[in-house]
Order: sequence, then structure tokens, then C-alpha cells
Amino acid sequence: MTQTRPAAVPVQAPPGRRHRVHRAWFVAAVTFVTITGAAAFRSLPGLLIDPLHQEFGWSRGTIGAAVSVNLALYGLTAPFAAALMDRFGIRRVVAAALTVIAVGSGLTVWMTAAWQLLLCWGLLVGLGTGSMALAFAATVTNRWFTERRGLVSGILTAASASGQLVFLPLLSWIVERHDWRPAAVTVALAAFAVVPFVWLLLRDHPADVGVAPYGAREFVPKPAPVTGAARRTLGVLSSSVRTGTFWLLAGTFAICGASTNGLVQTHFVPAEHDHGMPVTTAASLLAVIGVFDVVGTIASGWFTDRFEPRRLLAVYYALRGLSLLFLPMLLGPAVHPPMLFFIVFYGLDWVATVPPTLALCREQFGEDSAIVFGWVLASHQIGAALVAYLGGAARDVFGSYDVVWYASGTLCAAAALMALVIRRGTPAVRALAVS
Repeated sequence: MTQTRPAAVPVQAPPGRRHRVHRAWFVAAVTFVTITGAAAFRSLPGLLIDPLHQEFGWSRGTIGAAVSVNLALYGLTAPFAAALMDRFGIRRVVAAALTVIAVGSGLTVWMTAAWQLLLCWGLLVGLGTGSMALAFAATVTNRWFTERRGLVSGILTAASASGQLVFLPLLSWIVERHDWRPAAVTVALAAFAVVPFVWLLLRDHPADVGVAPYGAREFVPKPAPVTGAARRTLGVLSSSVRTGTFWLLAGTFAICGASTNGLVQTHFVPAEHDHGMPVTTAASLLAVIGVFDVVGTIASGWFTDRFEPRRLLAVYYALRGLSLLFLPMLLGPAVHPPMLFFIVFYGLDWVATVPPTLALCREQFGEDSAIVFGWVLASHQIGAALVAYLGGAARDVFGSYDVVWYASGTLCAAAALMALVIRRGTPAVRALAVS
């Protein structure tokens, strides 16, 4: 049994100065900047594979294993982070997470053995990033908005792509011109730089500043902190796994992670480099994916407010799988129009799956939806972790990434079918989820 908050009793909002722009949008803006600044760490792993292989002689599978630990912890920490935010507040948890990311990234400059990469980048950065995962965006959206939730979740999801857009070309230039260590230090400094913004500007709940959530007609008092974060998180998991919807959402999102973070984000740059393309050029293409990811994710949030999320997921996965099946034929030493078409097409679909998946979690699991989404996100990162490792291992064994592209495209087709099977939420399902 999970602990649930007592239902908030609507009361009259305390008198105060009225703002033309609702405070929720300022909180969303701070959250966007926070996720954008923290996204520097997500730009680096694919750029480190070749430099670490050349300097230390570590296999791509070994380096991919460290990335896998990072991705897995990113997902497994997320549901506990959502519960910790309910207990200690968003501001404290996020500030601590950014500090851990900075320390883990900074320590990598002194590593000399593969286990140190696993410790710093895998364990420390993985734990920090897990607390900064999409469950953070889900918590902010659920607390501060009752309207425009699809749009806001799309915007906050796009923040990670914005960070990739900002940092990836810079980090690739630093790696190519000045070695990988200055790039790791840049990531650490970027994470540290965001901490003051979080501490000074982010607020945990609308009641903290005397306003109602955006779109709410009445003021909602701030609920008491929920104790027993670990127990509550595991309790939500125990109840949600008894529904078929949870497994369908987790399965589709695992394939989502495998076909994005695990595959393209980690292995696209070295795959293009295998075909003779300079690292900086390949990294720039990956950054362009981030540009169109911003557009696609915000558009997906807008669509989610207006269309059936299950059908949106099916379309997104089908189109992504189709693009990945064609990718091996497009890789080459130079940028050409078909590759640019892939970059635009795939970029629009990169994390467009997040707003409809989050909407389905809210629909099915009520007030525990942020924690459920955290567990669904854990499956996303487990899928990403497996492919991050298997992609590197396949490259070591077969000498190319072709088999991984084809396998991921096929999995996306399966995810499209799984999305269509998800049923609409019923009161019984919601009751089970919060019991």
C-alpha cells in the first residue's frame, strides 16, 4: 500500500498582487534553463569513445559499459527522485543532483583505469542525472499546471535537446582541439553554474508564492511532506505492475530509449567517424537533431492536448523505425541531402514520445503518475543502457554498427503495435494505481 496525500481542500487564495504572467510560467522557465544547463553531460559520452579508446586502449564495449551504468542509474534513480521531491522539495533535490553531476564529471580528468570511468561517469553522474530526469519535469508540470500540461511537458522535455544543441558543437570542438579532459571540466562547470538559479528562483509549490496552479479556479494549499519516500516508490511500483498498461508503457519506452539515447546519442558520432566523417561534423549533425527535437517535442505536446496519445505513440514509433532502417545506407564521409533529410526526420521524432507517454501515466495512475512515469522512465534507460553496451560490443565483433541499426528499426515497429494495444484508463485502474 502506498501513502497518498490527503486531498487538497480548495480555499480562497490569499490576497496579493496579481501578475499578468502567471508565476507557473516563470517556474517552467527556470526548470527549462536547469535541464538545459545540466544537459551538457548527455552530450559527452559519444564524443569520449574514440579518445578514451586511443589513450587508454579500452575496448568500445568497456567504454559502452560505463555509459550503460550511467543510463541505467539515470532511469532507476528517477522514481525515487520523484518521491524525494515530495518529501524534501524540488529545489533541494535538484541542487544536490547538479552538484553530484559536477563532482562526478570533474573527477574523470584524473582517471587512469576503466573502473574509475565506471565510478565517476557511471555511478556518480548516473545518480545525479537520474535525479534530474524527466520525472523532474513531470513533477513541475503536475504541481504548477492544470491546463496546458501537454504543451509544458513538451517544452520541458525539449530542454534536454536544447542543451545538446548548445553544448555538443562546443564539446566536440574542445575534444578535437584540446583533448577530452577540458570537455569534462566544461560539463562540471556547466552543472555547477545552474545551482544558484535553482536555489534562488525555483519554488516547490504554487502555495509557496500564494497563487493557484495555472488553469485552476481555486487556490490549492501545499500538501504536507510525504514521508517514507523509498517505501512509497516501491509501493507505487507494486500496484502499477499489476496493470497491463504499465507493462505496455514500460515496454514501448524501453524501445524508445534503446533507439535514441542508447543507440543514436551514444554511437552515431563514432559510426559516422567509421565512414570517414570528421568528429566535429558528425557531432554537429547530432546537434542539428537536437534543433528539430525541440520543434518536434513542443509540437508533440501541443498534439497531446488535442489528439489521442495512443495513436500519436504508434505513429511516432513507426516513423522512427522506418528512418533507422534506412540509416546504414546514408552513412558516409560527407554530408549529403539524404542524410540531412534523415537528421530532420529523426530529430522531429527524437523524444516526441514523452508528452503522450506522460499523458497516459496521468490518465491511468492519477496523483502517483510522476512516480509511475519515473518507473516507466527506468525502463527507457534500461533499454538505452543495453543498446549502449551492445552497440559497442557489436562494433567490436562485426566491425560496423549495421546490425544494431536494423535491430532497432524492427523494435520500433513492435513498439508501434504495443502502443495501439494500450486501453483507455478506467476508475478501477486508477484506484489500483493509488491504492
